[in-house]
Amino acid sequence: MTLLDGKSLSTHIQATIQSQVTTLPRAPKLVVILVGDDAPSVAYVTMKAKACKNAGIDGGVLNLPESTQESELLAHIRELNADENVDGILVQLPLPKHIDTAKILESIAPEKDVDGFHPLNVGRIQTNTQVDSSFAPATPLGVMRLLEHYHIDPKGKNVAIIGASNIVGKPLAALMHNACATISLCHIYTQDISLYTKNADIVCVGVGKPNLLRAEMVQDGVVVVDIGINRLKSGELVGDVDFENVAKKASFITPVPGGVGPMTIASLLENTLKAYHLRSLSQ
Repeated sequence: MTLLDGKSLSTHIQATIQSQVTTLPRAPKLVVILVGDDAPSVAYVTMKAKACKNAGIDGGVLNLPESTQESELLAHIRELNADENVDGILVQLPLPKHIDTAKILESIAPEKDVDGFHPLNVGRIQTNTQVDSSFAPATPLGVMRLLEHYHIDPKGKNVAIIGASNIVGKPLAALMHNACATISLCHIYTQDISLYTKNADIVCVGVGKPNLLRAEMVQDGVVVVDIGINRLKSGELVGDVDFENVAKKASFITPVPGGVGPMTIASLLENTLKAYHLRSLSQ
């Protein structure tokens, strides 16, 4: 069994980006918008800001109170869309309930949508068209980069994805399909997940439920990508996979923490650098 070490790969990617940034006329700029003080969101934004600094990217955070109205948030995004020195815009989710998330994500200029949630970027990834000038969401992109690094080619493979969210499951299914894999996308109404995972060469799981994927649900030699992240009452951070037992059957498996999480950050930085270059070409 080999660990898919996202932490070391992420560190390497950040160092590579930093090296590239030093040759540019200016540092790429990413602005993260944080509405409210949700603890996990604050932690994620802090990690993103730190990673930007490590990679030489100008990372700014726009902190707004939870009482911020939708119209006010839209006005801030319009300003950032028009700012020629801003290359990437990211709205930290979830937003307060009184704000229409879809409306906010659609208001971000597609060429600055480094989170890959604008309908134009979603459509291009789904249809596998103009992907070189589009952005895939950071977590699915990070999964694909991690597999590529370890020479795991999804082409011709059976891939089971557990979790069909717009942020992870659906875009990951699209990227896997674009890589010529055969996809089973399992969701809350899937009656027996093991029917799909037992026949899968690659299993990706991300629903936020500890020990959801167990050893009897996978075949020997399976590649397991654990996208879940859960904090137990003991304070321990775990994924959605029964790691100890599934690892005995897996050929490759991601740890939690240290697997997909760091790759999400690395992919966000790569998207920001990509946005800088695409905007430079169009100017």
